[in-house]
Amino acid sequence: MLQVVDVELTPNPHALKFVINERILRFETRQFNTAEDAAADPLAKNIFEIPGVVTVFYMDKFITIEKAKDADWGKIQRPLVNMLARFDKTTIPAEKEPEGNDEASSELLKKINEILNQKVRPALAYDGGGLEILGLEGHTLSVRYQGACGSCPSAINGTLNAIESLLKKDINPAIQVIAG
Repeated sequence: MLQVVDVELTPNPHALKFVINERILRFETRQFNTAEDAAADPLAKNIFEIPGVVTVFYMDKFITIEKAKDADWGKIQRPLVNMLARFDKTTIPAEKEPEGNDEASSELLKKINEILNQKVRPALAYDGGGLEILGLEGHTLSVRYQGACGSCPSAINGTLNAIESLLKKDINPAIQVIAG
């Protein structure tokens, strides 16, 4: 049985991070921007059935929900807690094995992922979000924020510049980071 053990504020005023008592995913992050996107994922689909929910992001041991600007958290939190208590975790689609460990992955992308996994993703997860790499062309890295970070103004501006500075310093001064 899944239980909410803590609710944390995020830098995004319309998103809350719900810390869960059990690990939901080991490797993947899952972002759903519409109920239609979530149709094949029972967990996200059930969360979208709660009025006022506009995005769902989950990974590891937390779920981040973004609400509509005019929605009331009081009408979202209790239904979420009740739904999770009844939810069968075994219905969550199986994860794919992590990529980036095979020989076909570029050395640069491997180094970028190592830095992101060590220094960036834990901080974003703390704030209820994540970061997905969309691609690497030359030295230009395209990324997409997930969860609370997806629509947070500080993620789009300051955090993107901080990630670029970190990668320039630790890997290669020619790296550019863009939001995709």
